[in-house]
Amino acid sequence: MDRVLDDIEFLARSANRVDVLRLVADRTYTRAELAEATDASQPTLGRILRDFEQRQWIRHHSKGYSATATGRLVAEGLDELFGSLETEHTLRELVEWLPTDALDFDLRRLQDATVTVPTQTRPGAPVSRVIDLIRDADSVFVLSHAFNDRTLAAVADWVEAGGQFEGVFSVDAITPVTDDDALARQLRRLAEHERASLFLYDGAVPLAVTLTDDVLSLLLRDEAGRLQAALDTNDPVVHEWAESVYTEYREESRPLDCEQLDDEPQTDLQ
Repeated sequence: MDRVLDDIEFLARSANRVDVLRLVADRTYTRAELAEATDASQPTLGRILRDFEQRQWIRHHSKGYSATATGRLVAEGLDELFGSLETEHTLRELVEWLPTDALDFDLRRLQDATVTVPTQTRPGAPVSRVIDLIRDADSVFVLSHAFNDRTLAAVADWVEAGGQFEGVFSVDAITPVTDDDALARQLRRLAEHERASLFLYDGAVPLAVTLTDDVLSLLLRDEAGRLQAALDTNDPVVHEWAESVYTEYREESRPLDCEQLDDEPQTDLQ
């Protein structure tokens, strides 16, 4: 263990060491090419190459420097570690709100995700981000346990402008809307449109997912239901996962009956 930690510390003390090892793991480089690619001085580069040769991570031949099999192994491990840490930095402030039990994919897929959080000047920034994604899409699928009034109005306008919408909502997401006359009218306006299909799921929905043409957006809420962030990604694996989850809930849902949007008792929706 101590030898492993020594090597980790050895690499961590110098970004140039990491850069050189990752470069030669990909292909052969001359010393001049390594100097140009890393901006390392010749004395620094010389020390790095000697240290790597002593560890048998690289070999020097007529065409330059290339990684050995063990050198490539170390470089691959570095890539995995960097990917994990970069993902952790992306998610660090969000982890307490992430529905991790429902996210059935490698979280490193979220490494390059876009995170939008409320600010003092833009408290509705996460919702605005999702609305922007919807307006730029041809078709949208939503699976959610909540329905924001701004999103509801924006989706209704977008559908009337030519968008195609399908949504699966928990009963708990719909009933608060039916208790508000203005929101109920917006929901009816959407539900009755020929390019919109709404469905009710009788159980709990742990996610708030919006699927546009090629982007998945997750709305993250705290335990009190306050919106804390929007996280979106165009990673194809995550998008495929979301499509599969949406389909599962859709198959177990029932169409929303517009008659249920009248001033009826809440139990009529259940």
